[in-house]
Amino acid sequence: MDAITIQVLRNKIASLVDEMHYHFYRSGYSSIIRESRDFSCVILDCTGRLIVAPPMFFHAPVYRHLVTRILELYGAGADEGIRDGDVFVSNHPYEGGLPHVSDMAFVAPVFAAGEIVAFAGSIAHKADVGGTIPGSTSANATEIFQEGLLLPPLKIWNAGRELPDIERLILANSRQPELVRGDMRAQIAITQMGASRVGELCLRFGADTLRDAFAAILGGAAEELRQAILRLPAGTASAVGYFDSDGFDLEKPVRLAVAITVADGIATFDFSSSGPQTKGPINLRPAMVEACVFYSLLGSLGPKLQFNDGMRDVLRFVYAPRTVTNSQAPASVSNYQMTNLKLVDVILEALAHFNPQRATANAGSSSALGIVWAKGRPGQANLQYEIMGSAYGGGMGHDGASGTATHLSNLHIAPIEILETENPCRITRFELVPDSGGAGQWRGGLSYQREYQLLEDATVTRRFDRTRYPPNGLAGGAKGSRSRFVIRLGSEREQETQGSGRFEMRTGERFLLQSAGGGGFGDPSRRDPEALARDLAEGYVSPAGSLSDYQRSETT
Repeated sequence: MDAITIQVLRNKIASLVDEMHYHFYRSGYSSIIRESRDFSCVILDCTGRLIVAPPMFFHAPVYRHLVTRILELYGAGADEGIRDGDVFVSNHPYEGGLPHVSDMAFVAPVFAAGEIVAFAGSIAHKADVGGTIPGSTSANATEIFQEGLLLPPLKIWNAGRELPDIERLILANSRQPELVRGDMRAQIAITQMGASRVGELCLRFGADTLRDAFAAILGGAAEELRQAILRLPAGTASAVGYFDSDGFDLEKPVRLAVAITVADGIATFDFSSSGPQTKGPINLRPAMVEACVFYSLLGSLGPKLQFNDGMRDVLRFVYAPRTVTNSQAPASVSNYQMTNLKLVDVILEALAHFNPQRATANAGSSSALGIVWAKGRPGQANLQYEIMGSAYGGGMGHDGASGTATHLSNLHIAPIEILETENPCRITRFELVPDSGGAGQWRGGLSYQREYQLLEDATVTRRFDRTRYPPNGLAGGAKGSRSRFVIRLGSEREQETQGSGRFEMRTGERFLLQSAGGGGFGDPSRRDPEALARDLAEGYVSPAGSLSDYQRSETT
């Protein structure tokens, strides 16, 4: 094909993904969709290979696993195959490759001349899909059956006809059926819209042209990545990191390990030395490990590479069975994202051996907060779910970003105004924490803290990491601050918790959460005096912190 047609169709698909994304968050019922934007929308080729990456990056590798399973179940030889107008649904981490049970995927095929030419898809977090606790995302579940209703890949629309019994089954297992119904119907609509738009492209350009363009886009990404890997020094590098705990055994850290081998334009990522799968819900399925690898590799090699599933052709993944990076049913997975974020730091540490100019210190881990109110505000759901940000580590030539969701997700932190309008809570403090970024020639990003006052009784679920192992610095940089969660703040029962957990709290009680700060990069004594002066003026570094973390280094 000519390069212009390929690029035109690539841009058409990228614009369509943006359009699907826009319509979904504008149509969402829950604040998870409207504010945090915890979802993705994609277009895939006829085998489920991603063409253009969505903003929610870590969902990207999931679709290939899901569509592969759909084709196995409903493809050639099936009694009832895939038809024009079908929509499939799944939230199953083991049958469908989804991150956790709360993430529900919808996939619709695109037909031309009686053949599948593409798929449209979406994945979005649901407010509640059942399980042992409201909100479904447990901090200490011990098997996947405790995390909610499990849906293997199955049809929810058949040949253009809705199957309402499937929706009824899903809603019957939810504590928030109105929210789930609204988000689910919006998600199905934008998935069908995506399929319809691709059908229009087939009519305009021809189905064969679209297939050839997809193949060229995928092949181009593979070749770009192969050339980038060829420029790296051959060899093997490894790294190990530890997650605080699995949420069940709070005293036992969890080992994450990778060995990366570069040879002949192929990069192999071996995770077989990671610890055994855990009883608590921090286990990963391979799609999530792949997301961490793709993200880390693109960040290490440079920003110009355009991700799609063609890159799989030049990567190799090695796992050991029943490990935390390749769990098997019925291991629980609802707290997977915390593991993702720690695994990214481990992978980046190993990749620094191959391209030190792109190395960065550890980031603080983004996290989640769920509050189930005894009553809630009239007309609003009684579930409050938030994605909490953190900070990036410093890197060669730049400080880490402060107060933002880190790595993989591109999620948004919910505004105070929305939270206080829709929920019986008051946010009494929301601020960056001075001296929380690791000292370095390039400083780590600052953590932030939020203080909440409860205006009625509630069950609070906090999922987070970095209390035991704060983010590491790199190349002589200092560690960032650790994360904290303090309940019943200012009372005789004030307690700083060990880690993720579920807490019953009363009207008027307060709690404080503080994310971890990013690690510093480089010797703090080499920090530009003007940069340090700006830090002092902005309050990022205190006078005492300047003396202890920077000037002391100059005298040693």
